[in-house]
Amino acid sequence: MDAMMMGVMSEDMMSMDGMPAMDMAMMQACMDACAACEQACTVCSTQMMDCAPACMNCADMCNTMMRAMMRMQGMTPASMMAMLDACIAMCQTCMDMCMEHADMSPVCKMCADACKACMDACMAMRSAMAAA
Repeated sequence: MDAMMMGVMSEDMMSMDGMPAMDMAMMQACMDACAACEQACTVCSTQMMDCAPACMNCADMCNTMMRAMMRMQGMTPASMMAMLDACIAMCQTCMDMCMEHADMSPVCKMCADACKACMDACMAMRSAMAAA
């Protein structure tokens, strides 16, 4: 997302209870990590390994998380925290399953790394929201 769009989103968030302290750079990093994880999981799900269902679920969760952050209207801090928790949990599950194949599949290794990066970004976002 470009800087102009993030600026508009930042203005919209100022009117929402509990959201004005949102760090827009952190939100952008989280959205970018979700997008990268969605793509990696989608590619990994085509490898026909036993991690495929977890990869498909993780791709869907990351897409949903990213879309929720882009559409802040109607979002409350509690619902955003729950979404972040769900995304973190799904990324953890997918990462764990893909790591079982990481030695023999570079695609699974790439997916596990993307899941880890997404988890880290979501945890940073969650921590920042909890501190606000």
